[in-house]
Amino acid sequence: MSVGQTDFTAALLDPAREVPEGLTNPDGQPATKRFDVYRNNVASSLLDALRTGFPVLRKLLGDEFFDAMGGIYLRAHPPATPMLMFFGQEMPTCLAGFAPVAHLPYLPDVARLELALRDSYHAADATPADCSAMATMSADQLLALRLTLAPSLKVICSAHPVVGIWRANMIEGAPAPTAQPEDALIIRPEFDPVIERLPAGGAAFVLALMAGQTLGNAVEAAEAQFTNFNLTPVLQMLLHTGAITEVLNEG
Repeated sequence: MSVGQTDFTAALLDPAREVPEGLTNPDGQPATKRFDVYRNNVASSLLDALRTGFPVLRKLLGDEFFDAMGGIYLRAHPPATPMLMFFGQEMPTCLAGFAPVAHLPYLPDVARLELALRDSYHAADATPADCSAMATMSADQLLALRLTLAPSLKVICSAHPVVGIWRANMIEGAPAPTAQPEDALIIRPEFDPVIERLPAGGAAFVLALMAGQTLGNAVEAAEAQFTNFNLTPVLQMLLHTGAITEVLNEG
């Protein structure tokens, strides 16, 4: 980006800055009013993108506070791409260092969860694999498998009840969250992503699979985190949501 572009962008997002040099009305005077309208429209569009992308954060903080924080955010983190659907990637980091919300330590992970939902929604399509043969395999055969998982699958690990917080704010009648760590699996079985709460050790297991480990090695990773890890519910979750796109037999 050239110096001129940098100055223009900075002025565009900061109402305290003067109109960039060279932007004039037909009479040769600085185009202050016209630039202010343009600046306001750009800021409004970016703020709308944040409102759309972080509905739970908006509910937790309230509209007025969220909009004020959003104004600070969009000036500190201007969009890196013209596609507004990806605006807000730095929100978790921003929240973690934002003193007015330091008493709400779960907010960065809520933001990470909402970003993961967005990323899952826009991920490439994938066809679930035919996993029926797995039902007849021995334990040794199962543990030797490598499973390719859908691009829409995301995992969020948190020391806070992020799944419960999200559900309480997005699903009518959902119970209030309980004060406990929760790990989330996000997957898009059809058109919209869904959130599943992973059992203890489940996140380590899925992350190991995503890293290309065999099913057996993934179980070991899960047991290193939680001794009593139970493979069955996590594997059923992957099968039920169509998260497995390829089964590779390493035996």
